[in-house]
Amino acid sequence: MLRVGDKLVLATANPGKKKEIQALLDGSGVELVSLVDYPQLILPEESGATFTENAGIKARFVAETTGRWALSDDSGLVVEALDGAPGVHSARYAGPQASDLDNNLKLLEALAGVAENRRGAAFFCVMVLAAPDGREFVFEGCCRGRIGYRLSGAQGFGYDPLFMVEPDYRLSMAQLTPTEKGRISHRGRALRQMQQWLEGRKKG
Repeated sequence: MLRVGDKLVLATANPGKKKEIQALLDGSGVELVSLVDYPQLILPEESGATFTENAGIKARFVAETTGRWALSDDSGLVVEALDGAPGVHSARYAGPQASDLDNNLKLLEALAGVAENRRGAAFFCVMVLAAPDGREFVFEGCCRGRIGYRLSGAQGFGYDPLFMVEPDYRLSMAQLTPTEKGRISHRGRALRQMQQWLEGRKKG
Protein backbone atom coordinates (compact mmCIF):
# COMPACT_ATOMS: atom_id res chain seq x y z
CA MET A 1 0.00 0.00 0.00
CA LEU A 2 1.06 3.62 -0.45
CA ARG A 3 3.01 4.72 2.61
CA VAL A 4 4.27 7.98 4.04
CA GLY A 5 7.28 9.06 2.03
CA ASP A 6 6.34 7.08 -1.08
CA LYS A 7 6.38 8.73 -4.48
CA LEU A 8 3.22 8.56 -6.58
CA VAL A 9 3.79 9.20 -10.28
CA LEU A 10 0.97 11.01 -12.04
CA ALA A 11 0.76 9.81 -15.65
CA THR A 12 0.60 13.29 -17.14
CA ALA A 13 2.77 16.37 -17.55
CA ASN A 14 -0.25 18.66 -17.08
CA PRO A 15 0.57 21.04 -14.18
CA GLY A 16 -3.11 21.80 -13.56
CA LYS A 17 -3.94 18.15 -12.94
CA LYS A 18 -0.95 17.78 -10.62
CA LYS A 19 -1.97 20.83 -8.59
CA GLU A 20 -5.57 19.60 -8.30
CA ILE A 21 -4.57 16.12 -7.13
CA GLN A 22 -1.83 17.37 -4.81
CA ALA A 23 -4.38 19.48 -2.95
CA LEU A 24 -6.33 16.34 -2.01
CA LEU A 25 -3.21 14.38 -1.12
CA ASP A 26 -1.89 17.06 1.25
CA GLY A 27 -1.40 15.55 4.67
CA SER A 28 -1.12 12.01 3.33
CA GLY A 29 2.67 12.03 3.37
CA VAL A 30 2.72 10.83 -0.23
CA GLU A 31 4.97 12.78 -2.61
CA LEU A 32 3.27 13.45 -5.94
CA VAL A 33 5.46 13.73 -9.02
CA SER A 34 4.52 13.81 -12.69
CA LEU A 35 5.95 12.98 -16.08
CA VAL A 36 7.75 16.31 -15.95
CA ASP A 37 10.10 14.45 -13.59
CA TYR A 38 10.41 11.58 -16.10
CA PRO A 39 10.96 13.36 -19.43
CA GLN A 40 12.22 10.18 -21.08
CA LEU A 41 8.85 8.45 -20.69
CA ILE A 42 6.48 8.51 -23.64
CA LEU A 43 3.00 7.26 -22.82
CA PRO A 44 1.56 4.49 -24.98
CA GLU A 45 -1.35 5.17 -27.31
CA GLU A 46 -4.77 5.32 -25.64
CA SER A 47 -6.20 2.46 -27.66
CA GLY A 48 -8.92 1.40 -25.22
CA ALA A 49 -12.64 1.45 -25.96
CA THR A 50 -13.55 2.84 -22.51
CA PHE A 51 -12.25 5.44 -20.06
CA THR A 52 -11.26 2.63 -17.67
CA GLU A 53 -9.21 0.84 -20.31
CA ASN A 54 -7.37 4.01 -21.33
CA ALA A 55 -6.60 5.02 -17.76
CA GLY A 56 -5.36 1.50 -17.05
CA ILE A 57 -3.06 1.47 -20.08
CA LYS A 58 -1.29 4.61 -18.85
CA ALA A 59 -1.18 3.71 -15.15
CA ARG A 60 0.22 0.20 -15.75
CA PHE A 61 2.88 1.49 -18.14
CA VAL A 62 4.10 4.16 -15.72
CA ALA A 63 4.08 1.79 -12.72
CA GLU A 64 6.00 -0.89 -14.61
CA THR A 65 8.48 1.57 -16.10
CA THR A 66 9.25 3.58 -12.97
CA GLY A 67 8.83 0.85 -10.36
CA ARG A 68 6.58 3.19 -8.36
CA TRP A 69 2.88 3.58 -7.70
CA ALA A 70 1.23 5.41 -10.59
CA LEU A 71 -2.04 7.30 -11.00
CA SER A 72 -3.73 7.95 -14.32
CA ASP A 73 -7.06 9.36 -15.32
CA ASP A 74 -9.07 9.30 -18.49
CA SER A 75 -12.07 11.52 -18.85
CA GLY A 76 -14.42 12.88 -21.44
CA LEU A 77 -17.81 14.15 -22.43
CA VAL A 78 -20.76 11.92 -23.27
CA VAL A 79 -23.69 13.54 -25.11
CA GLU A 80 -27.04 11.73 -25.20
CA ALA A 81 -28.19 13.05 -28.60
CA LEU A 82 -24.89 11.91 -30.16
CA ASP A 83 -25.16 8.34 -28.87
CA GLY A 84 -22.41 8.93 -26.33
CA ALA A 85 -19.97 10.84 -28.55
CA PRO A 86 -17.41 12.30 -28.29
CA GLY A 87 -16.70 9.87 -25.40
CA VAL A 88 -13.17 8.46 -25.29
CA HIS A 89 -12.33 10.62 -28.31
CA SER A 90 -13.22 13.87 -26.50
CA ALA A 91 -9.72 15.37 -26.66
CA ARG A 92 -9.39 14.66 -30.39
CA TYR A 93 -13.03 14.99 -31.46
CA ALA A 94 -12.19 17.46 -34.24
CA GLY A 95 -8.94 15.73 -35.20
CA PRO A 96 -5.60 14.56 -33.75
CA GLN A 97 -4.24 18.09 -33.30
CA ALA A 98 -7.57 19.73 -32.44
CA SER A 99 -7.68 22.63 -30.00
CA ASP A 100 -10.35 23.04 -27.33
CA LEU A 101 -12.04 25.62 -29.55
CA ASP A 102 -12.00 23.23 -32.52
CA ASN A 103 -13.68 20.53 -30.45
CA ASN A 104 -16.28 22.91 -29.06
CA LEU A 105 -17.19 24.27 -32.47
CA LYS A 106 -17.56 20.76 -33.89
CA LEU A 107 -19.83 19.84 -30.97
CA LEU A 108 -22.01 22.90 -31.57
CA GLU A 109 -22.23 21.98 -35.24
CA ALA A 110 -23.19 18.39 -34.39
CA LEU A 111 -25.98 19.64 -32.11
CA ALA A 112 -27.32 22.33 -34.44
CA GLY A 113 -31.09 22.22 -34.36
CA VAL A 114 -31.24 19.80 -31.41
CA ALA A 115 -33.84 20.85 -28.84
CA GLU A 116 -32.80 21.84 -25.32
CA ASN A 117 -34.44 18.80 -23.72
CA ARG A 118 -32.29 16.52 -25.88
CA ARG A 119 -28.96 18.19 -25.11
CA GLY A 120 -28.30 16.24 -21.91
CA ALA A 121 -24.67 15.34 -21.30
CA ALA A 122 -22.26 14.12 -18.65
CA PHE A 123 -18.58 14.42 -17.89
CA PHE A 124 -17.04 11.11 -16.79
CA CYS A 125 -13.68 10.51 -15.13
CA VAL A 126 -12.02 7.20 -14.32
CA MET A 127 -8.81 7.09 -12.27
CA VAL A 128 -6.63 4.01 -12.03
CA LEU A 129 -4.09 3.64 -9.23
CA ALA A 130 -1.54 1.01 -10.22
CA ALA A 131 1.12 -0.66 -8.08
CA PRO A 132 4.45 -1.95 -9.47
CA ASP A 133 3.38 -5.48 -8.48
CA GLY A 134 0.35 -5.33 -10.79
CA ARG A 135 -2.43 -4.43 -8.35
CA GLU A 136 -4.93 -1.87 -9.63
CA PHE A 137 -7.64 0.20 -7.97
CA VAL A 138 -10.31 2.10 -9.90
CA PHE A 139 -12.14 5.30 -8.88
CA GLU A 140 -14.91 7.02 -10.83
CA GLY A 141 -16.66 10.38 -10.94
CA CYS A 142 -19.54 11.81 -12.97
CA CYS A 143 -21.02 15.27 -13.41
CA ARG A 144 -24.29 15.73 -15.32
CA GLY A 145 -25.46 18.76 -17.21
CA ARG A 146 -26.57 20.01 -20.62
CA ILE A 147 -24.78 21.36 -23.69
CA GLY A 148 -25.40 25.06 -24.21
CA TYR A 149 -25.86 26.97 -27.46
CA ARG A 150 -22.79 29.18 -27.15
CA LEU A 151 -19.42 29.35 -25.36
CA SER A 152 -19.69 30.94 -21.92
CA GLY A 153 -16.98 31.69 -19.35
CA ALA A 154 -13.20 31.83 -19.30
CA GLN A 155 -12.34 29.36 -16.52
CA GLY A 156 -11.45 25.71 -16.99
CA PHE A 157 -10.61 24.00 -20.26
CA GLY A 158 -11.95 21.48 -22.75
CA TYR A 159 -15.72 21.53 -23.09
CA ASP A 160 -16.25 23.57 -19.90
CA PRO A 161 -17.57 26.65 -21.79
CA LEU A 162 -20.41 24.60 -23.31
CA PHE A 163 -21.27 22.40 -20.33
CA MET A 164 -24.21 23.94 -18.45
CA VAL A 165 -24.32 22.63 -14.90
CA GLU A 166 -27.29 20.98 -13.20
CA PRO A 167 -29.73 21.67 -11.68
CA ASP A 168 -30.66 25.06 -13.17
CA TYR A 169 -28.29 25.18 -16.19
CA ARG A 170 -27.67 28.90 -15.67
CA LEU A 171 -23.88 28.65 -15.48
CA SER A 172 -21.37 26.79 -17.57
CA MET A 173 -18.53 24.86 -15.96
CA ALA A 174 -16.22 27.60 -17.28
CA GLN A 175 -18.11 30.24 -15.25
CA LEU A 176 -17.46 28.51 -11.93
CA THR A 177 -14.54 29.29 -9.64
CA PRO A 178 -11.94 26.52 -9.25
CA THR A 179 -13.35 25.76 -5.78
CA GLU A 180 -16.91 25.53 -7.07
CA LYS A 181 -15.82 23.35 -9.97
CA GLY A 182 -13.85 21.06 -7.65
CA ARG A 183 -16.95 20.37 -5.57
CA ILE A 184 -19.05 19.11 -8.46
CA SER A 185 -16.68 18.08 -11.24
CA HIS A 186 -16.19 14.51 -12.41
CA ARG A 187 -12.46 14.65 -11.59
CA GLY A 188 -13.09 16.14 -8.16
CA ARG A 189 -15.54 13.36 -7.32
CA ALA A 190 -13.14 10.65 -8.48
CA LEU A 191 -10.35 12.23 -6.45
CA ARG A 192 -12.48 12.35 -3.31
CA GLN A 193 -13.38 8.70 -3.81
CA MET A 194 -9.68 7.86 -3.95
CA GLN A 195 -8.95 10.05 -0.95
CA GLN A 196 -11.61 8.27 1.11
CA TRP A 197 -10.17 4.92 0.06
CA LEU A 198 -6.66 5.98 1.09
CA GLU A 199 -7.95 7.21 4.45
CA GLY A 200 -9.76 3.93 5.00
CA ARG A 201 -6.64 1.91 4.20
CA LYS A 202 -4.58 4.06 6.52
CA LYS A 203 -7.01 3.54 9.39
CA GLY A 204 -7.18 -0.18 8.65
